[in-house]
Amino acid sequence: MAQATRPAGFYRHHDGHRDALVCDGVPLAEIAAAEGTPLYVYSAATLRERYQAIDAAFQGYPHALHYALKANSTLAIARLLRDLGSSVDANSVWEIEVARTAGFTPSQIVFTGVGKTPEELESAVALGVKAINVESAGELARLEAIGARLGRAVRVAIRINPDIDARSHPKISTGLKINKFGVPLDEARQLLQTLEARRFLTLVAIHVHVGSQITSLDPLRRAAALAANVSADLQQQGFPLEYVDVGGGLGVSYDGGEVPSAADYVAAIVDAVRHTSLPIVLEPGRSIAAPAGALVARVIDVKARTAESEFIIIDAGMTELMRPALYGAFHRIEPVSAAAAGDRHYEIVGPVCESSDVVGRDRMLPVLQPGDIVAIRDAGAYGSAMASNYNRRPLPAEVLVDNGTWRVIKRRQTVADQLSLET
Repeated sequence: MAQATRPAGFYRHHDGHRDALVCDGVPLAEIAAAEGTPLYVYSAATLRERYQAIDAAFQGYPHALHYALKANSTLAIARLLRDLGSSVDANSVWEIEVARTAGFTPSQIVFTGVGKTPEELESAVALGVKAINVESAGELARLEAIGARLGRAVRVAIRINPDIDARSHPKISTGLKINKFGVPLDEARQLLQTLEARRFLTLVAIHVHVGSQITSLDPLRRAAALAANVSADLQQQGFPLEYVDVGGGLGVSYDGGEVPSAADYVAAIVDAVRHTSLPIVLEPGRSIAAPAGALVARVIDVKARTAESEFIIIDAGMTELMRPALYGAFHRIEPVSAAAAGDRHYEIVGPVCESSDVVGRDRMLPVLQPGDIVAIRDAGAYGSAMASNYNRRPLPAEVLVDNGTWRVIKRRQTVADQLSLET
């Protein structure tokens, strides 16, 4: 394996007459030749750098980072973040199981999600997770009943819906009244006043999360301030809160545009919460994982589209990376080995039997031919985690590059794997 001698992450390296795309010093073409395509490749150095940048930005203010497993729950990535000191945010009992397999203790897990089943709640209470982020009065009552039956107080945080527009894509907005998430502020204030008399519930925090891929600090600052102000009111009433949970949501630059830095993001949150003197729980996911991953695919075919453009058909599509089809999301696409000149106008599409299976619209790229390899950038979050077996396509393999060497962290699925669940 080649040893890394260049910066962390994905970058181009001039190799003879062509620019080769590498990850932490390892050519992507080398990995694709060994493991086939489609293939997810992750930079361990980038994962570390992104996590540590957020962690260091607190500058000593008490906090805990709970990595959001929904972004990418591949076991090796969860373990890498655990080794950095991360805790986790889980959105299902199955993510809790992954977290525990990765070595996280129940006290390092917050359990979030708008539709937790009675069985999931029962499991989380029995485990004694750090907190269950409660989404409704009904869910709180169900938890109270479980606590009474087990004879223990359940640790809860109330998730407030602040009716704040995060100005991100409507399908990933969670902080408006029209969204299904959390308890509206007026209702939450009334609900909170009932907790002092409910001995099988222990309120440990106020929680707020207004969406994902947020590229302006204003909604994040406003949401944190609301959670902090509600927390301060509760402190004055004698509630011994343990922390303020301000969720996650910081966006990344998929298209090269400017986004807030980790330092500016954390400074805004700390400024909003500092007057409570409470520690902060932050739940980053995308901002850590997205830039650390690329989906590597091979060109299958090239065919005419219009007089001025062509279709590039690749062996990865909406089954491997759902975001473009689901949200119209933009991801940079680059040839792994590119000639210096000769750009063409392409529509880059996948092999799935759906017209929505478009990976990149109206892209100018160097001339591509069948057999060439491309990399779809910033795919480390909501890529493999949202992959499916539609058209009976197997889930792709995943590789982690670390210190100039790489290893397979998830083998390529087979049809036999799929059929093993069937009779």
